[in-house]
Amino acid sequence: MLRQYELVERVKEYDPDADEALLNRAYVYTVQKHGSQKRASGDPYFSHPVEVAGLMTDLKLDQETIVTALLHDTVEDTLATIDDVRTHFGDEVARLVDGVTKLSKIEQMPEDQRAAENLRKFLLAMSEDLRVLLVKLADRLHNMRTLGYIRDPEKRKRIARETLEIYAPLAERVGMYEYMREMQLLAFEQIEPEAYRTITNRLEQLRQSDAGQVDRIALDIKQALAAAGVEVEVWGREKHPYSIWRKMAERHVSFEQVSDIMAFRVLTDSAQDCYRALGVLHQAFQFVPGRFKDYISTPKMNGYKSLHTTLFYDQSMRVEVQIRTREMHRTNGFGLAAHWAYKQGGRHDGEVGWLRDLIEIVDASHNAEELLEHTKLAIYQDRIFAFTPKGSLFQLPKGSTAVDFAFAVHTDLGAQTVGAKINGRHMPLRTPLGNGDVVEIIKGKNAEPQLSWLGFVVTGKARAAIRRFVRARERAEIAGIGRKLFDEIAERLPAKVGKKAIAKAVERLGMDDTEDLMFAIGSAKLSDREVMEAVVPGSTSDLPAEPAQGRAISIKGLTPGMGFTLAQCCHPVPGDRIVGLRRPGDAVEVHAIDCFELANGVDADWVDLSWGQRSQGAVGRLNVVLYHRPGTLADMAAVFAKNNANVIGLDLTQRDDPFHTYRIDLEVQDLAHLTRILSALRASDAVAQAERV
Repeated sequence: MLRQYELVERVKEYDPDADEALLNRAYVYTVQKHGSQKRASGDPYFSHPVEVAGLMTDLKLDQETIVTALLHDTVEDTLATIDDVRTHFGDEVARLVDGVTKLSKIEQMPEDQRAAENLRKFLLAMSEDLRVLLVKLADRLHNMRTLGYIRDPEKRKRIARETLEIYAPLAERVGMYEYMREMQLLAFEQIEPEAYRTITNRLEQLRQSDAGQVDRIALDIKQALAAAGVEVEVWGREKHPYSIWRKMAERHVSFEQVSDIMAFRVLTDSAQDCYRALGVLHQAFQFVPGRFKDYISTPKMNGYKSLHTTLFYDQSMRVEVQIRTREMHRTNGFGLAAHWAYKQGGRHDGEVGWLRDLIEIVDASHNAEELLEHTKLAIYQDRIFAFTPKGSLFQLPKGSTAVDFAFAVHTDLGAQTVGAKINGRHMPLRTPLGNGDVVEIIKGKNAEPQLSWLGFVVTGKARAAIRRFVRARERAEIAGIGRKLFDEIAERLPAKVGKKAIAKAVERLGMDDTEDLMFAIGSAKLSDREVMEAVVPGSTSDLPAEPAQGRAISIKGLTPGMGFTLAQCCHPVPGDRIVGLRRPGDAVEVHAIDCFELANGVDADWVDLSWGQRSQGAVGRLNVVLYHRPGTLADMAAVFAKNNANVIGLDLTQRDDPFHTYRIDLEVQDLAHLTRILSALRASDAVAQAERV
């Protein structure tokens, strides 16, 4: 652990004007506040913020960031408050500490909701000051380094998975590749321990049998460049174990079939020398077609610059070569943290443009599940480059379509999209874009996003915006239904209902406006009795009590309170993939995804649905062919009884001696329950054939 004077000396080395007294106060404050608290490793708790501050000094960050790192856990884990921090260390440090602090109530939320809420606060704070992200990444990196001390294996895996899915991609998106690689490696070791051991053992075997091959290849590359008058530094390294594992998984190949395990870096003095070196290497060695990438002329969104190519060495071995200047190499390791230009407002807009997209996603996401889905889409995908007709460049995930491109340009443009030209030709909106495509979006004044677009868009920004528009449209439709229902309710009241009475009802029900009231009525959140009583108090005193109502099955993806029916054509049960057909004024029809009747739903909006937690009373329909002999019907009934299935409908549909065909409606728990029943029927000597309808 860094001692107090060592930390101060580190900061003074790169910032001689740093406030030494401020740094000393912060160090003493965190030691005093954390007191006798211990980490899982048994070390004093204050060792963690001190080490996080040490990581910040490695990046040569300003004194406010160092102080924030020292204090980042005091509000969460001690009796200190944000006001205390503000009093002792000023407004700027208090704002940064508040941005990094996780509220205690988040820890009591369900896992997905907790992660989403944590991420929501994190992104909003990050949008105001990127130093919040840098401290948080260092905090997570140090926690990952000590993750092995946590005894609960499930907790270790949960933390590792969150690191792999959120924090490592965020580190990549601000160009902090050193942090990203270490986080990935530490998380990989926890999540896939067997794969981790296998790959690291194979790499160790390669090292032992290498016989200096890496040095030999590096020397050959250097000599080829020196002969052409290009002075460079060259060294080789093994690919990251997690990177190798991902390639094995994506390409469905074994370790031996991963051909480019070795990567070589070539450092030059200038960008011109990078291109000269590339030309020399492509003449000296055969290059692998399709494996060249120029991130110097078109840098990544995080500012990463380099030339990438893959060469054949000795006609069989593939080696990846990355060519960059020494300055690019320094910046590529720690991204935005390496040059800290954003403090002077001098950053290139593209480096943090993705951050504004994340903030839009936070605003547009409906719930925790959506927020996590959209954010992961936005921060962790390989990129392509596409242009507007005027030459503006946009980076998008691989597989992006014209609709994704339109939303990337502007949310309003995406909402009004009706068509697209790709490289001058009219193309379907679902067409995947390629590198360098020129995309012209055709828009219509009255156009609206279509729910069907969710079937092919890939960016989190597009998905969030489409869902927001669709929800707004659904809300307006439900409110329209509510108005019709309200008119019917109003006719049963003893007095004429005017605007003033409706406004009073809104106030009594604690709603914001009349639209909220109509939506609540249309979505069945309010009963007729509740509406009548709110509009004319005392008007329901003579009415009989309403029977309790409830629904045994719940569906996710519907606006709360929206009515639905399970389609009689396919009889979906929990476990089936489902989709809804929604027509104005009608309840949503829930169909199994493979239902033939869906083809007739061209006049309806499709709603992406999933099953909720309640599933009592689902009905599956079977066609069962029994042998026509005594006892077979009883044998079939015994199968149902043994599997706790309730028969609610049985019809003899066909007599064809020696067979009888029955259509049977069964009350089942879910798809697995229905499948077990089918298996038992097919195994019975009484049954010739059993199929689900």
